Amino acid sequence: MPRIRDEKQLECTWRLERHAYSRGITLVAGCDEAGRGAMIGPLTAAAVMLDPAKPIPGLNDSKKLTPSIREELAGRIRKEAITYKVIFISAGEVDRLNVYQASRIAMIRALGALAPAPQYILTDAMRLWSDLSSSEVIAPFRCLIHGDARSVSIAAASILAKVERDAHMRELDRQYPQYGLAQNKGYCTAYHLQTLKQHGPCPEHRKTFQPVNELQLRLSDL
Repeated sequence: MPRIRDEKQLECTWRLERHAYSRGITLVAGCDEAGRGAMIGPLTAAAVMLDPAKPIPGLNDSKKLTPSIREELAGRIRKEAITYKVIFISAGEVDRLNVYQASRIAMIRALGALAPAPQYILTDAMRLWSDLSSSEVIAPFRCLIHGDARSVSIAAASILAKVERDAHMRELDRQYPQYGLAQNKGYCTAYHLQTLKQHGPCPEHRKTFQPVNELQLRLSDL
């Protein structure tokens, strides 16, 4: 899998999807996740099958878009896509599985819930399965570094995953206002670390993540 030297030169297009269509594949899905590096809250994965007859201008890696543009595009995706699915993996399940496996399983669950089922999958830097004879295989896939900046299908999935998770974090902020989750979205900011030390972890914190785990160990020694 070739490495991309300069991410700034990447262009999010239909090129990879059109290559699949040229081989007679009509149902192409993209998948991506959000919240992999957060200390609190769920990991979220989305799978999207775009309709080539209804292109959506402006699709790109969700991290490159403003919140308002992400929200607008998410609405278009829900309206125009052939099918889509968003899956949440709880903080407890992330702890149990480890974050890499949680990401993989979340994507597989989202893809498995698509109807119609995909014939081909584009994924952002995640190998979904190593054995094509495995019972969990949904369809062949192509794993792409910076896929969310190269493929409109993966970009659409990244947008839905980010928008849905951000909305969930705003809900958690109402339950646990002390951590500033509406602003930091659960990531390891200076404010989040400060309030974590001040108030301790809540039930939604990922207990195996280093700052949370270290704090729990210190508290247990008191």
